Amino acid sequence: MNIKNSLSALAVAAALCAGAAHAADLPYRKDAPAFAPPPPVFSWTGAYVGLNVGGGFKADNRFGGDVSGVVGGGQIGYNYQISPLFVVGLETDFQGTSLRAANVSLPWFGTVRGRAGFALLDSKLLVYGTGGFAYGELNSPFGSDVHTGWTAGGGLEYAFLPNWSAKVEYLYTDLERNGGFAIGPQRAKFHTVRAGVNYHFNLF
Repeated sequence: MNIKNSLSALAVAAALCAGAAHAADLPYRKDAPAFAPPPPVFSWTGAYVGLNVGGGFKADNRFGGDVSGVVGGGQIGYNYQISPLFVVGLETDFQGTSLRAANVSLPWFGTVRGRAGFALLDSKLLVYGTGGFAYGELNSPFGSDVHTGWTAGGGLEYAFLPNWSAKVEYLYTDLERNGGFAIGPQRAKFHTVRAGVNYHFNLF
Protein backbone atom coordinates (compact mmCIF):
# COMPACT_ATOMS: atom_id res chain seq x y z
CA MET A 1 0.00 0.00 0.00
CA ASN A 2 2.83 2.37 0.89
CA ILE A 3 4.61 1.47 -2.34
CA LYS A 4 1.51 2.32 -4.40
CA ASN A 5 1.11 5.61 -2.61
CA SER A 6 4.75 6.43 -3.20
CA LEU A 7 4.50 5.60 -6.91
CA SER A 8 1.39 7.73 -7.25
CA ALA A 9 3.11 10.64 -5.53
CA LEU A 10 6.11 10.28 -7.82
CA ALA A 11 3.84 10.22 -10.89
CA VAL A 12 2.06 13.39 -9.78
CA ALA A 13 5.37 15.11 -9.07
CA ALA A 14 6.75 14.13 -12.47
CA ALA A 15 3.64 15.44 -14.22
CA LEU A 16 3.88 18.74 -12.36
CA CYS A 17 7.57 19.12 -13.27
CA ALA A 18 6.85 18.39 -16.93
CA GLY A 19 4.06 20.94 -16.99
CA ALA A 20 6.28 23.57 -15.38
CA ALA A 21 9.06 22.91 -17.89
CA HIS A 22 6.63 23.23 -20.79
CA ALA A 23 5.27 26.50 -19.42
CA ALA A 24 8.82 27.83 -19.10
CA ASP A 25 9.36 27.17 -22.82
CA LEU A 26 6.33 29.29 -23.84
CA PRO A 27 7.09 32.80 -25.13
CA TYR A 28 6.62 35.69 -22.69
CA ARG A 29 3.35 37.49 -23.31
CA LYS A 30 3.55 41.27 -22.88
CA ASP A 31 0.56 43.45 -22.25
CA ALA A 32 -0.79 45.12 -25.36
CA PRO A 33 0.63 48.67 -25.70
CA ALA A 34 -1.72 51.47 -24.77
CA PHE A 35 -3.32 53.17 -27.78
CA ALA A 36 -1.71 56.54 -28.51
CA PRO A 37 -3.94 58.81 -30.64
CA PRO A 38 -2.20 60.67 -33.45
CA PRO A 39 -1.35 64.34 -32.82
CA PRO A 40 -4.05 66.80 -33.90
CA VAL A 41 -3.77 68.22 -37.39
CA PHE A 42 -2.62 71.86 -37.35
CA SER A 43 -5.34 74.30 -38.43
CA TRP A 44 -5.51 78.07 -38.97
CA THR A 45 -9.22 78.17 -38.16
CA GLY A 46 -10.10 80.63 -35.40
CA ALA A 47 -9.99 84.23 -34.20
CA TYR A 48 -6.77 86.14 -33.54
CA VAL A 49 -5.43 89.51 -32.35
CA GLY A 50 -1.99 90.99 -32.81
CA LEU A 51 0.41 93.92 -33.09
CA ASN A 52 2.57 95.16 -35.95
CA VAL A 53 5.25 97.73 -36.75
CA GLY A 54 6.93 98.77 -39.97
CA GLY A 55 7.47 101.62 -42.40
CA GLY A 56 5.73 103.49 -45.17
CA PHE A 57 7.25 105.11 -48.23
CA LYS A 58 6.90 106.61 -51.71
CA ALA A 59 3.62 108.47 -52.11
CA ASP A 60 2.77 110.18 -55.38
CA ASN A 61 3.06 113.93 -55.94
CA ARG A 62 -0.56 114.56 -55.03
CA PHE A 63 0.44 113.67 -51.47
CA GLY A 64 3.09 116.38 -51.62
CA GLY A 65 6.12 114.40 -52.82
CA ASP A 66 7.96 111.31 -51.66
CA VAL A 67 7.08 110.26 -48.15
CA SER A 68 8.52 107.95 -45.51
CA GLY A 69 7.87 107.22 -41.87
CA VAL A 70 7.05 104.67 -39.20
CA VAL A 71 3.79 102.71 -39.14
CA GLY A 72 2.51 100.71 -36.16
CA GLY A 73 -0.73 99.42 -34.73
CA GLY A 74 -2.88 96.38 -34.15
CA GLN A 75 -5.07 93.92 -36.00
CA ILE A 76 -7.91 91.53 -35.29
CA GLY A 77 -9.27 88.85 -37.59
CA TYR A 78 -10.67 85.41 -38.21
CA ASN A 79 -9.35 82.58 -40.41
CA TYR A 80 -11.16 79.52 -41.74
CA GLN A 81 -9.17 76.61 -43.19
CA ILE A 82 -11.52 75.17 -45.80
CA SER A 83 -9.13 72.35 -46.75
CA PRO A 84 -5.59 71.20 -45.84
CA LEU A 85 -4.29 73.62 -48.50
CA PHE A 86 -6.66 76.62 -48.62
CA VAL A 87 -7.30 79.27 -45.95
CA VAL A 88 -9.65 82.27 -46.14
CA GLY A 89 -10.25 85.02 -43.62
CA LEU A 90 -11.17 88.59 -42.74
CA GLU A 91 -8.94 91.12 -40.97
CA THR A 92 -9.24 94.73 -39.82
CA ASP A 93 -6.38 96.86 -38.55
CA PHE A 94 -5.74 100.39 -37.30
CA GLN A 95 -2.37 102.12 -37.73
CA GLY A 96 -0.77 105.21 -36.28
CA THR A 97 1.88 106.71 -38.56
CA SER A 98 4.56 109.38 -38.84
CA LEU A 99 4.18 109.54 -42.62
CA ARG A 100 4.85 113.07 -43.79
CA ALA A 101 5.82 114.83 -47.00
CA ALA A 102 6.27 118.58 -47.35
CA ASN A 103 3.38 120.08 -45.33
CA VAL A 104 1.11 117.04 -45.55
CA SER A 105 0.89 114.24 -42.97
CA LEU A 106 -1.07 111.03 -42.48
CA PRO A 107 -1.47 110.58 -38.69
CA TRP A 108 -3.52 107.38 -38.95
CA PHE A 109 -5.20 104.97 -41.32
CA GLY A 110 -7.08 101.68 -41.13
CA THR A 111 -8.17 98.83 -43.37
CA VAL A 112 -10.83 96.12 -43.60
CA ARG A 113 -9.55 93.29 -45.82
CA GLY A 114 -10.26 89.80 -47.00
CA ARG A 115 -7.43 87.26 -46.97
CA ALA A 116 -6.96 84.08 -48.98
CA GLY A 117 -3.93 81.83 -49.22
CA PHE A 118 -2.17 78.50 -49.18
CA ALA A 119 -1.13 76.55 -46.06
CA LEU A 120 2.27 74.87 -46.51
CA LEU A 121 4.85 73.02 -44.36
CA ASP A 122 2.32 70.94 -42.40
CA SER A 123 -0.05 73.93 -42.55
CA LYS A 124 2.26 76.04 -40.37
CA LEU A 125 3.26 78.46 -43.15
CA LEU A 126 0.51 80.61 -44.66
CA VAL A 127 1.21 82.41 -47.95
CA TYR A 128 -1.65 84.83 -48.64
CA GLY A 129 -2.98 87.72 -50.67
CA THR A 130 -5.14 90.41 -49.14
CA GLY A 131 -7.23 93.38 -50.23
CA GLY A 132 -10.19 95.56 -49.37
CA PHE A 133 -11.33 98.92 -47.97
CA ALA A 134 -8.98 101.59 -46.59
CA TYR A 135 -9.54 104.91 -44.79
CA GLY A 136 -7.32 107.53 -43.18
CA GLU A 137 -6.86 111.17 -42.18
CA LEU A 138 -4.81 113.61 -44.27
CA ASN A 139 -3.61 116.83 -42.61
CA SER A 140 -2.34 119.93 -44.42
CA PRO A 141 -1.98 123.65 -43.61
CA PHE A 142 -5.47 124.07 -45.06
CA GLY A 143 -7.07 121.59 -42.65
CA SER A 144 -7.67 117.89 -42.25
CA ASP A 145 -10.02 115.46 -43.92
CA VAL A 146 -10.80 111.74 -43.77
CA HIS A 147 -10.22 109.93 -47.06
CA THR A 148 -11.39 106.51 -48.15
CA GLY A 149 -10.05 104.16 -50.81
CA TRP A 150 -8.66 100.70 -51.27
CA THR A 151 -5.64 98.60 -50.36
CA ALA A 152 -4.08 95.36 -51.62
CA GLY A 153 -1.00 93.28 -50.92
CA GLY A 154 0.18 89.99 -49.51
CA GLY A 155 2.31 88.35 -46.90
CA LEU A 156 3.78 85.34 -45.15
CA GLU A 157 2.67 84.10 -41.72
CA TYR A 158 4.33 81.29 -39.77
CA ALA A 159 2.93 79.55 -36.66
CA PHE A 160 6.03 79.11 -34.48
CA LEU A 161 4.10 78.03 -31.34
CA PRO A 162 0.68 76.38 -30.87
CA ASN A 163 -1.08 79.74 -30.39
CA TRP A 164 1.43 82.24 -31.79
CA SER A 165 2.37 83.26 -35.33
CA ALA A 166 4.69 85.86 -36.85
CA LYS A 167 4.07 87.61 -40.15
CA VAL A 168 5.62 89.93 -42.73
CA GLU A 169 3.15 91.87 -44.88
CA TYR A 170 3.17 94.38 -47.74
CA LEU A 171 0.27 96.71 -48.59
CA TYR A 172 -0.28 99.30 -51.30
CA THR A 173 -2.89 101.87 -50.25
CA ASP A 174 -4.70 104.47 -52.34
CA LEU A 175 -6.82 106.99 -50.43
CA GLU A 176 -9.09 109.24 -52.47
CA ARG A 177 -11.29 112.06 -51.26
CA ASN A 178 -14.55 110.94 -49.71
CA GLY A 179 -16.63 113.35 -51.80
CA GLY A 180 -17.23 117.06 -51.50
CA PHE A 181 -14.85 119.98 -52.15
CA ALA A 182 -11.90 120.89 -49.96
CA ILE A 183 -8.63 122.75 -50.40
CA GLY A 184 -5.61 120.53 -49.86
CA PRO A 185 -4.40 117.09 -50.90
CA GLN A 186 -6.96 115.19 -52.91
CA ARG A 187 -5.35 111.78 -52.85
CA ALA A 188 -2.66 109.75 -51.08
CA LYS A 189 -0.86 106.71 -52.45
CA PHE A 190 1.70 104.91 -50.32
CA HIS A 191 3.34 101.56 -49.61
CA THR A 192 3.76 99.91 -46.23
CA VAL A 193 5.90 96.96 -45.16
CA ARG A 194 5.39 95.68 -41.63
CA ALA A 195 6.17 92.78 -39.34
CA GLY A 196 3.84 91.53 -36.65
CA VAL A 197 2.79 88.81 -34.24
CA ASN A 198 -0.66 87.27 -33.71
CA TYR A 199 -2.18 85.33 -30.83
CA HIS A 200 -4.68 82.72 -32.06
CA PHE A 201 -7.48 81.75 -29.68
CA ASN A 202 -8.53 78.49 -31.39
CA LEU A 203 -5.31 77.42 -33.08
CA PHE A 204 -4.07 73.90 -32.17
